[in-house]
Amino acid sequence: MEVFSEQFDVFWRGFLGTLQMCVLAAVGALIIGAFIAVLRISPLPPLRGVGTAYVTLFRNIPLTVVMFFTAFALPVLGSTNADFLRIPGLTSVFPELRSAFPFFHFALLALTLYTAAFVCEALRSGINAVPLGQVEAARSLGLTFAQNLRHIVLPQAWKYAVVPLGSVIIAMLKNSALASAFGASAVLMGVVPELVGQKDYQTEPVFVGVVVGYLIMTIPLGLLIDAVERSQMKAARR
Repeated sequence: MEVFSEQFDVFWRGFLGTLQMCVLAAVGALIIGAFIAVLRISPLPPLRGVGTAYVTLFRNIPLTVVMFFTAFALPVLGSTNADFLRIPGLTSVFPELRSAFPFFHFALLALTLYTAAFVCEALRSGINAVPLGQVEAARSLGLTFAQNLRHIVLPQAWKYAVVPLGSVIIAMLKNSALASAFGASAVLMGVVPELVGQKDYQTEPVFVGVVVGYLIMTIPLGLLIDAVERSQMKAARR
């Protein structure tokens, strides 16, 4: 198992790359997913149709296909560089965004768009859990649809949806492994071809290191979600 001590910097680089991708994808998916959830419950049928079409599309095609299109179709359409995610200030916090290779950025985009559909449905379940009487009371007070969402519905919906959202984020962490298959070598799974294919290390210990890296990210998050769920159950019994 000397691969861990000899190539720790390679594992660490992949771990940090995966962490950066997942943090950025989680923030992006939460923002887009919340917007799509609002469209899904909009009183305007065209907006509801857009939200429904987005969720139906991304929930029913594999992430592999989404990454394939971002990795190969976007360059055909003219996106051959990574400038679209080089935001001042953001690149100083997430060094991978400074990379001249677009594969990390394309995989990040695919992961964000795909996960946003599941965030939308988790948040919509939270919206549906808000007591209808509160919504109707807000309407009777003269609040508009936007005001009702902002002050009454969404603050409570996030609370109800936090557990399913946590499960979505854990799934996203594991889904990020697919990015290495599309040229994003700066993620945890990207160490496998580097160490096994280029440096001739044994496959098994390299994969053990990858598994340990994912467990370090997912287990604490799972424990946090369990703690939140227990806290909510205790509060509901009072």
